[in-house]
Amino acid sequence: MNVALWIAAGALGAVALTGGLTKSFVPKAKLAAQHGGEWTESAGTGFVRSLGVLEILAAVGLIVPRLVGIAPVMVPVTALCWVLLMVGAMITHGRLGQRWFMLLNLAYLCIAAFIALGRF
Repeated sequence: MNVALWIAAGALGAVALTGGLTKSFVPKAKLAAQHGGEWTESAGTGFVRSLGVLEILAAVGLIVPRLVGIAPVMVPVTALCWVLLMVGAMITHGRLGQRWFMLLNLAYLCIAAFIALGRF
């Protein structure tokens, strides 16, 4: 079970880091032009960048606390926060009719819930 939790946390951490770096450093206009990034057209630049920073922090929070043994309870807390973030993402993509991205967000939500339950 521990190995499965590490694999899930590593995979979700990679997803969070990739999304976070993209939202933090790619210009908003370029994000809006990509499939799945249309939601950024109506969002402020500061909001998009803030989400990016939160995703980078989530990537750290899913791995580092347990790895170094300092405040390991932060791993399931971070996973629960990711669940909430994915609910918001599903609502946003649902409003745009992007069913594929809703399913992808649901998969990420399930992985995060698995981590939260397994680490609590």
